[in-house]
Amino acid sequence: MAETTNTIPDYPRGITFEQVWAALMEDREQLKKQREENDRLMKEWREDFDRRIEETDRRMKEQREENDRLMKKRREENDRLMRKRQEDYDRQREDYDRQREDYDRQMEEQQKKKDQELEEIKRIQKENNKLIGGLGNSIGGLIETLVAARLWEKFQGYPYGFTRVFRRMPIYEPGSTRPLTEIDILLSDTEWAMAVEVKRDMVIKDVEHHIERMKRIKKNLPAEAVGKKFLAAFACGTITDEARDAAFASGFFVLELKGESVELVQPPVDFNPKEW
Repeated sequence: MAETTNTIPDYPRGITFEQVWAALMEDREQLKKQREENDRLMKEWREDFDRRIEETDRRMKEQREENDRLMKKRREENDRLMRKRQEDYDRQREDYDRQREDYDRQMEEQQKKKDQELEEIKRIQKENNKLIGGLGNSIGGLIETLVAARLWEKFQGYPYGFTRVFRRMPIYEPGSTRPLTEIDILLSDTEWAMAVEVKRDMVIKDVEHHIERMKRIKKNLPAEAVGKKFLAAFACGTITDEARDAAFASGFFVLELKGESVELVQPPVDFNPKEW
């Protein structure tokens, strides 16, 4: 390692040590104010982001409550219909001996109606289950939607000309019909492809998981990435400092939610994007 020689700055003649010291203190104070301003802006952004999350949670809660109310109302209506049928059935049983033929005919008609109504109940339950299941992913879907919007434009200054975007691309092993894993967002052009993993709140453990996922994807590349240089990135709502540093150290780009858009986080000067 080359030895470092400490030299005394060649200050202009006529400047006293006190003047130099005062200038240094002034610079230090300005840096302190700048850091405080940056901290204030970051706090405001996080508070705004938390408000958005709270609003989304509130809407989800209201939607769940509305669904519960509708489902309860449908159950009560179904119970009422079933009780009414039972009452009709009991009355018909009283006349069974005298009206056997008419009874059989009525039972056949009622069974047909019952089957139709049960099919309608199953259809409604299936729609409700689909609706409720979708609510569980609404926040992640919101972030993923914001991320996917014109994501390719975030890499200006890099030699990537991404023109194609694919969401939730499944990855299969040869001969298998069950997905091995999934790429949240895949960007590609004629030379490059990039797998983007979307996280609401990113922690350092997510970096470790994505490294393993990329190893599996590399062995089973989707057709859109075959023969291309393959990169990887994270896009997240929030991220810890440790996770950001680990992502850069592993060769991942990092994009972070800023307001209603996603911005590319400036990597360190020694950042080297990993080609998988």
